[in-house]
Amino acid sequence: MTPREPIFTIGHSNHALDGFLSLLGGSRIALLADVRSAPYSRFNPQFNRETLATAAGKRGIHYRYFGRELGGRPEDRACYVDGRIRYDRVARRPAFRAGLERLLEAAARQRVAIACAEKEPLDCHRTLLVARELEALGARVRHILGDGRLESHTQTMERLVARHKLDAAGDLFRSREETIAQAIALQSGQAGFARPAVNPRLGNASQPDGLRDAAP
Repeated sequence: MTPREPIFTIGHSNHALDGFLSLLGGSRIALLADVRSAPYSRFNPQFNRETLATAAGKRGIHYRYFGRELGGRPEDRACYVDGRIRYDRVARRPAFRAGLERLLEAAARQRVAIACAEKEPLDCHRTLLVARELEALGARVRHILGDGRLESHTQTMERLVARHKLDAAGDLFRSREETIAQAIALQSGQAGFARPAVNPRLGNASQPDGLRDAAP
């Protein structure tokens, strides 16, 4: 089921809650789809799951949690290689595909925004994984930037390709789609979640679980 309206994405970053909800209102969002694996923030508790759901509801915006299906930190260890998340593996999981279908069904009825933590779309799995798969299924994706401007997913991918100094048009050996896939793989290696290393002597993680607050 392909929605007529675009599906939007947004990162809460360190916005004030009212400002964040105003960004959603500016795009007439009716449903906020939270795709954070851990929907809580140490430094921005205004975006904790229950607080956000209540505040959004007061603005007439429904809240639904999609983090179990569409989160960027699945528990399935088959989604990791040497501790680093592999989004191509996540995208093949039945639970992830079911989450996409549930999201598309919701977007066919109302205007939806996918919410995660990172301000910059290029630094977040909502772009590198979820938006990519939605567009592959025929949906149109628009990213709400921190200043309220909208950016098409095509424009976002052009920025990504430029960031990694690749030829956006492709070349004799790679198509444009293959170039974008390479850029996503490079960016995922930088921005994707990595499980903490395990100290064999202690039998536990040698560093905290992730370096970013409320990372996907």
